[in-house]
Amino acid sequence: MTDESTADPKESTFLVTHADDESAVLKDVHDGQVHTLASNPGVEIDDAIEGTVAPDPPMAVSWQLTEIDERRSLSIAESAEPPTAREQELAADQPVGELTTEPRAGTGELHILTVPEDDTATAVDDVLDDREATLSRAARLGVNRVEIRSEPGVVSVRYLP
Repeated sequence: MTDESTADPKESTFLVTHADDESAVLKDVHDGQVHTLASNPGVEIDDAIEGTVAPDPPMAVSWQLTEIDERRSLSIAESAEPPTAREQELAADQPVGELTTEPRAGTGELHILTVPEDDTATAVDDVLDDREATLSRAARLGVNRVEIRSEPGVVSVRYLP
């Protein structure tokens, strides 16, 4: 285990999970480590930050965001559109309760879940409620938005640029 008082700067992709005028909390989307910033350099909740954090001297109990290489705002929303024909085709080939992950043409990823028809709305709500995990995945994939489409028995989670 690393002694935080001797922690080195860390370059990664972070999700801003909390932000107010005085501080912010960044979660490393690759290893899950949480970094509480001693001050807020202007980031907002649901921002994805590619940059570097360093321990705040002298005690290293908080961090500073020392470099921002890229900052983008992430969003997650439910769409009124049904899953695409391709997504429906993938769902037709998998049993209920399964998940298929497929790269998108270009940037992003598709997650197609098959669920009992009566549980479709609950499954969509579960994805929306697990905001931090869903947006962490979006940050890892380098995309800006997550769109959730559904029809009875099928939920499509689309990670889009």
